[in-house]
Amino acid sequence: MKSLRNTRRIILTTTVLGALALSGAAASAHTDSPKKPQGFHTTVVSFGAYTSAVGEVRDPTVNATNNTLAISPNERFAVAANSDSDHLVVIDVRSGRKIVEIKGYVSPRNILFAPDNKSFTVSDSARGVVDRISMLTFQVQQRLPLGAGVFGTAQSRDGKWLYANNAAADTVSVVDLANNRPAKVITGFAEPRQGIKLSYAGDKLYVTNFGRGRITAVDLKSANLERKEIGGFDDVRGLSISRDGTRLYAANSKSNTISVVDTASGETITKVPVGEKPYGAALSPDESVLFSGNMKDNTLTAVDPKTNKPVGTVKSGPTGALKGPRQAISFSADSHTAWVLNEDLTVAEVDVSALAVTRTLGRR
Repeated sequence: MKSLRNTRRIILTTTVLGALALSGAAASAHTDSPKKPQGFHTTVVSFGAYTSAVGEVRDPTVNATNNTLAISPNERFAVAANSDSDHLVVIDVRSGRKIVEIKGYVSPRNILFAPDNKSFTVSDSARGVVDRISMLTFQVQQRLPLGAGVFGTAQSRDGKWLYANNAAADTVSVVDLANNRPAKVITGFAEPRQGIKLSYAGDKLYVTNFGRGRITAVDLKSANLERKEIGGFDDVRGLSISRDGTRLYAANSKSNTISVVDTASGETITKVPVGEKPYGAALSPDESVLFSGNMKDNTLTAVDPKTNKPVGTVKSGPTGALKGPRQAISFSADSHTAWVLNEDLTVAEVDVSALAVTRTLGRR
């Protein structure tokens, strides 16, 4: 089994390295002018070589499930998916109505909006691609073949660089978005899944290694991409980094805790008890609260980052429900509102100060 995984890793890494020279040309050659979708559904056009056909239930390269939610910077739209769905859902945040379903995916893994609100990227580990989709037409504008197993993604604040985990190849691809091509591939990880975060300053990249229960901090400014391994996790899942870069927060789904780590020393300061099976560790922009998404007991635990203590719990109520919350948690710019993806691809809107679900988006 280990030999088979090593062989697969070599093949996938070679494929991605080959894309360094070919992906930009391939994307421009195969991307037609987008057309407006007809009706409620739109389908992603066929493009490139895939490892799975549309309609297959699971990704054959990565035995893992996850969900993903992105809120546009202007907070008008939400785009959501989970890895067992064959489509993405686009929701109007103001009205709460579902606008469109974008079909044609197998295992969508991570969604990120561009800073200008005009498009978003989505990775699909089974298809082995990262797509850029227009918010005007809901059609693919560009497609990057990064190899089967492409999973979590992070991008620079200016939207010029994308960092993509590959859980099958044990790599991270660094993508030049201006030229729509990979610039380099960083090797030496162990099943990096959804957990990947870029520091606010853009100088450090934090990558979860689910295969060995550690997080790798990569110094992007160093000539040799120096890295530091941080341990002490129990089935590490989602993570957040403080704005000043001194603290790392990571969800431990096995021990029902959030690890608080000093990034300079790599030492764990404390482990905060939260709900059952925490996958998310989402820090608000003003850093007043951290939410853990507790999948098993359908709650969020609110943690005060100043004291590293739990301060309350968000539960389902008469105005909305939480259903299997995981990593997919987003905050408004003013930190007053949070949006949490449910397992049925509806979105729970949470009043952060009241710790209450106020409504459910995307029901229809």
